[in-house]
Amino acid sequence: MSITAETMQARKPEFPLAAHGKTLPAERTGWLAPTDPAIGVDAIRRRYQDDGYVWLKRLLPRTDVLDFRRWVFERLAETGLVEPGSDFSLGIASAAGFDRSLADRRLMSLVRSAAYEGFCAQPPLARFMDDFLQGISYLHKRKIMRFVQPGSPTATPAHYDLVYLRGGTRRLVTAWIPIGDIPAEMGGLVYLEGSHALGIKMEAEFRAASGDLSPEERISAYNRHMAEGGWVSKDLPDMAERFDTRWLAADYEAGDVMLHSPYMIHASTTNQDCSRRLRLSTDIRYQNVDDEIDVRWNNHWSLGDML
Repeated sequence: MSITAETMQARKPEFPLAAHGKTLPAERTGWLAPTDPAIGVDAIRRRYQDDGYVWLKRLLPRTDVLDFRRWVFERLAETGLVEPGSDFSLGIASAAGFDRSLADRRLMSLVRSAAYEGFCAQPPLARFMDDFLQGISYLHKRKIMRFVQPGSPTATPAHYDLVYLRGGTRRLVTAWIPIGDIPAEMGGLVYLEGSHALGIKMEAEFRAASGDLSPEERISAYNRHMAEGGWVSKDLPDMAERFDTRWLAADYEAGDVMLHSPYMIHASTTNQDCSRRLRLSTDIRYQNVDDEIDVRWNNHWSLGDML
């Protein structure tokens, strides 16, 4: 069956999407347009250039993604994060507390594992990225995997990725991969419609104003000209009003891959899942291997590494 925007937009979220204590109004919320990988890489590249993103449906084998989800939560179970006796592939959050410090340490081990490296470099994705980038694709060593509990206030503020990768090429592509089904209520990525043009403008303004910064500061997201953490804003409703646009959400499924421009403004929302499922995802960065590489990303992700 073909994938169309109409078939993917029939459902409404059970709850209004929210982040940082503020609710996104319905008139400032929309839906991402899905893309069937079968349309071919040239058409996919055009969509990416026009929209700043492309949501690839079922690019990866669903069973492989769910198996990896199970593997991750099996190894996080000793922290108390997962409901005892539950199916690890479901990722049901424990009703009791968990050892956050132990979970963070274990997560740092998992992102250094051969299993995680294999998941990020699996052949269907690697082959696609070679075609998409029209050459040999380079996968940055620094790769991030996150889990978010239901009801947690944790949500990623609005930002664009180039802020953290200014030390290399601007021809970057972020792949955000849901590790399991992530319907809109679970707080997956949302994108500010049309904002890749806005990100280009913001970055040009930053470069024009950064003449007083040292070379090290100029590539840092934490320099004195940037907001805290490199964020654009934590107030998602205000951003949509200010730029007269919408935040676009999606019901992501295991096997989907989201690609977005380094200038595309995006954020996450609160995990409001009634079934108490943990949101699990990874975000990784690609570029053509012949382009300049930001050497700061040649190390594994570590908490507090200021990137």
